[in-house]
Amino acid sequence: MCGIFGIVAPNVDRSFLERATNTLAHRGPDDAGYYLDAHAGLGHRRLSIIDVAGGHQPIFNEDRTKSIVFNGEIYNFAELRDRLIALGHRFETHGDTETILHAYEEWGESCVEHLRGMFALAIWDATEQTLFVSRDRFGIKPLFYGEYQGGFCFASEMKALLADDRFPREIDERALASYFTLSYIPGEMTIYKDIRKLLPGHNLTWRDGKFTIRKYWDLTFNPDSGKSEEYFIQGAMELLRESVGMHLVSEVPLGAFLSGGVDSSAIVALMSEFSNTPVNTICMGFGGEVGGYLDERGYARQVAERYGTCHREFEILPSIEGLIETIVRAFDEPFADDSAIPSYFVCKTARENVTVALSGLGGDEVFAGYERYLGFALSGWFRRLPSFVREGMIQPLIERFPERTDGHYTVNHMKRFVRSSSLTPDECYLGFIDKVKQGIKKNFFTEPGHFQLHRSFCQDLVLGNFNSANVHGNADSLNRALFSDIKTYLPEDILAVTDRMSMQHSLEVRVPFLDHKFMEFCATIPAGMKMKWLQKKYLLKKAVRDLLPKEVVDHRKQGFVGPMTSWLKNDLKPFVIETLSETNLRKHNLLNHNTVQKILEEHFSGREIHDTLIWSIVIFQTWYDIYIDKHKARA
Repeated sequence: MCGIFGIVAPNVDRSFLERATNTLAHRGPDDAGYYLDAHAGLGHRRLSIIDVAGGHQPIFNEDRTKSIVFNGEIYNFAELRDRLIALGHRFETHGDTETILHAYEEWGESCVEHLRGMFALAIWDATEQTLFVSRDRFGIKPLFYGEYQGGFCFASEMKALLADDRFPREIDERALASYFTLSYIPGEMTIYKDIRKLLPGHNLTWRDGKFTIRKYWDLTFNPDSGKSEEYFIQGAMELLRESVGMHLVSEVPLGAFLSGGVDSSAIVALMSEFSNTPVNTICMGFGGEVGGYLDERGYARQVAERYGTCHREFEILPSIEGLIETIVRAFDEPFADDSAIPSYFVCKTARENVTVALSGLGGDEVFAGYERYLGFALSGWFRRLPSFVREGMIQPLIERFPERTDGHYTVNHMKRFVRSSSLTPDECYLGFIDKVKQGIKKNFFTEPGHFQLHRSFCQDLVLGNFNSANVHGNADSLNRALFSDIKTYLPEDILAVTDRMSMQHSLEVRVPFLDHKFMEFCATIPAGMKMKWLQKKYLLKKAVRDLLPKEVVDHRKQGFVGPMTSWLKNDLKPFVIETLSETNLRKHNLLNHNTVQKILEEHFSGREIHDTLIWSIVIFQTWYDIYIDKHKARA
């Protein structure tokens, strides 16, 4: 795992190239390398995993006319290397990076279609003065870009682009509205108007002062209703087992996150089949007054005992104020999924013993593991009720229920369900994931109606994915919700938090569920097999039942999150009130102070759970203070 930076512009200053690249030192503490000519510069920070002795970057082709910087792992590189040698290419190293460069020489931009793995890469052709940039199919590895001083720059994290104080920091209000809607910024947007993300499965080519973007891969859901459950179980397990085996290639210590859920437990079970020594596993829970809340350590312990892993457990206490700035600086923009907190600590602990950790991420999006998928299935039945029953009787009754005092989301989920389930399937899905309830949208931004105006881009993006032609079958198929999450929530939330928090500790995280061949196969599974009789992950649970303890397979999913609802009402309450004071909100004058106070009052009184929205505002305010307010003071 590494950090990459590059710039195409005349007479690039070497000191700037090094300074920008070294903002990514946490991603690659083992080595640094640079390339510079009259037209471009490339920088690389290395975390040594494969070909530890010979993998220094940038790497060059035979005549040194092409150079590459690369972040990620290519799991089929040995096979590709043999093919390229047979075609006449000469290699000087034994790793995957040089394999990509020779593949580019052989197949041009379509080289990435041969790669099986996770990657963000850039190749500079000095002869043609052309830059080729690519990102993996699911967005496991990040890549940001922007036009700079008449040129073009890219990086693994935005902090490298912002290393020059002259780089514009104007806020994109479409991105801001999207952030509060989803708690992350979707699609190609970032909080900055002048920085964009290269979307997963896309290439970018810079030539003659302009760039073009091309999609090289996409996922298509085409359910095959003619096949049996046993066919899909056998096919999925063969491909998952193959993927896990490929993901174990490493020259450094390797382990796994073990949460106690089905996904991570299945990965550990399959890892044990390949390993002659005990697998290193890491698990965490929450301590203090909220101990036992969403704590799956007992289930993880059962799996660890069954497979004789070298197992480590630890606790998080709710003293997290000092961590907020660390999280903000890791993302360089607002990001409010509070799973960043446990992710930070589990990565920190894992790095004490391993350099690479496998994760069960992706299993929920593949096999329908989230609560909203269950709600989405139930909404079809709810819509069949007469409207006067739905909206005149059931919804008013549910809205009167107070939220649970223990912080659990049972009542809150019921309220979200009745507010959204009468809508069309695509709008119902949006309603389930929307963090800002209808009554506060109009006056959420200082300018009345501006929040609704700017969030229209986010709404169009979500609805567009839901209604995509890439999903065949029934118009309201569960697969549409899965596809939407794979296009937005997975890359820009789940994978983003995993990348940033692991890289804070120079830890590489691998995700076997996101092998594209495995995902393509699973996209042929009918939705009715992924969730059957309202049982989430029906097919996966049936597939792994012989591998895992019964209690692990059958217990209710709890998720890798913290007790934020309780923290905000208790330990963090004084900090939240101070951070969201009228004085602080006036620094940017973007959010309506009265609306923010209403949100806080509803949450503290227990009338409504607003934990995600409050955390979003706290994170935004912290980001603004660091990246905008202090930057203005320096200017």
